[in-house]
Amino acid sequence: MSKIIKIGTRDSELALWQAKIVQQQLEHLGHKTQLVPVKSTGDLVLDKPLYELGITGIFTRTLDIAMLNHEIDIAVHSLKDVPTILPKGIVQAAVLKRGNVRDTLVFKDNEEFLSAKQAVIATGSLRRKAQWLNRYPTHTIEDLRGNVNSRLEKLKHNVHWNGAIFAAAGIGRIGIRPEDAINLDWMVPAPAQGAIMITALDDDDFVKNACAELNHGDTEICTTIERKFLNRLEGGCTAPIGALAYIKNEEINFKGVLLSKDGSKKIEVTRTEKLGKHHDLAVFCADYIIERGGKRLMDDIKYSNHPTNIFSTKTLTEDQRLLFHDKVVAKSDDFIKVSLNRIRPQILKSELENVIITSKNAVEALITNYSATELQFKNIYCVGRRTKRLVEQKIGKVAHTEKNAEKLANYLVEFIEGTEVTYFCSDIRLDALPTILNENNIKVNEVEAYQTKHNGYKIDETVEGAMFYSPSTVESFVKKNSTDIVAFCIGETTAREAKKYFKNIRVAKVPTVESVIELVNAHYV
Repeated sequence: MSKIIKIGTRDSELALWQAKIVQQQLEHLGHKTQLVPVKSTGDLVLDKPLYELGITGIFTRTLDIAMLNHEIDIAVHSLKDVPTILPKGIVQAAVLKRGNVRDTLVFKDNEEFLSAKQAVIATGSLRRKAQWLNRYPTHTIEDLRGNVNSRLEKLKHNVHWNGAIFAAAGIGRIGIRPEDAINLDWMVPAPAQGAIMITALDDDDFVKNACAELNHGDTEICTTIERKFLNRLEGGCTAPIGALAYIKNEEINFKGVLLSKDGSKKIEVTRTEKLGKHHDLAVFCADYIIERGGKRLMDDIKYSNHPTNIFSTKTLTEDQRLLFHDKVVAKSDDFIKVSLNRIRPQILKSELENVIITSKNAVEALITNYSATELQFKNIYCVGRRTKRLVEQKIGKVAHTEKNAEKLANYLVEFIEGTEVTYFCSDIRLDALPTILNENNIKVNEVEAYQTKHNGYKIDETVEGAMFYSPSTVESFVKKNSTDIVAFCIGETTAREAKKYFKNIRVAKVPTVESVIELVNAHYV
């Protein structure tokens, strides 16, 4: 007997409509299904904290937990509501063909208020609010929450509101769109708006294969670009970010926008790429916005209501930020900027016998200058597991690795083949490794593979602790900031530099960003 696919859904009219569409399509393919409306997380039990699983979305959390508890096999979502990072063990199984992507204005009497100086528009979306105020700065926005049915009722009965904004797909799918509603073609929709997504457990091959037959390729390509753009900007439902990609004449057309909460600031980007050469499109467009003030604008939005108490001197990923204790409000930025140097061909004329690489930046410099086949090294020695992993992915096998440069130097003194090494390093580096080797009659040929530049600035006075990942990040930080805070260090080498300035120092057990985050969390428990 074939497996019955249990379809999890929220119990709103729109959510049920979307789930039934998925049910119909699966049954048309011959699968047996069962709808499972999921309402509350109260009785659900997990053996791990939610943050460890990466469960974050306010509209998807209940279904995520039900799936991990094996109460449902798949979950049906409006893709625009799904966090860009899915919980561990859950994957995107399919995206259905997209509906109307636009936002729609529903008004009560007529649309004459659009030309009036004063008008009141209702929406619960920060993105819609910001774009509306950017276009109509003298209008007033009032909050509107609830499912689409209740929001339409509130508009009908509120005498002060001139209109309200809805997703065209939502009110259209359940047949409650007023005839005179207007699509707002000028408003950039939410990333993945109008698309229905199916998630499943990564280890459930039967369900994943069944859902794969429902997947619409063009919709998947476009929504993936939009969500990558959103993720790159580190945004979510709390940031006014819009993105739309569509395919026409074998080209992908993209438009993205980031605004301040009040709509007074707006940064936008448009770009077209040939289909098949679009894989860097989202990153390019997000970086374009970041470089034009988007980074600072995002920080202003994220931390406008809560004081920052932890600062990371290295930009954290979304996954890393999710690991923080709920008492931590963390802000991050790169206090060190790296620029890769040109490595002269003469250095690589013959196979180098012993090569030392102590950072991922040195690896990037090498592979930017030369192909893997040109990087012929007999013995490669590394510092750090992640550097080792990158070297072996991009260049070749590593002969030996240690936790820090001093330990590596001591190892080489005893076990090196020959009496000469080539050290690909930065213009700013610690002296321990070359000093130890030179003192033991091992010649060190230093190649400046990249430059490290301090990029620090004065941070908020509310910060109680800073996270450091190298001596250079410490040096950059102390130039413009107080040292009367806790220094959370990634390792002993960084801690030694921090001890020159800070009284309260904590050192991670393992040299990873995640271990430094654990130190911070322990401080706030």
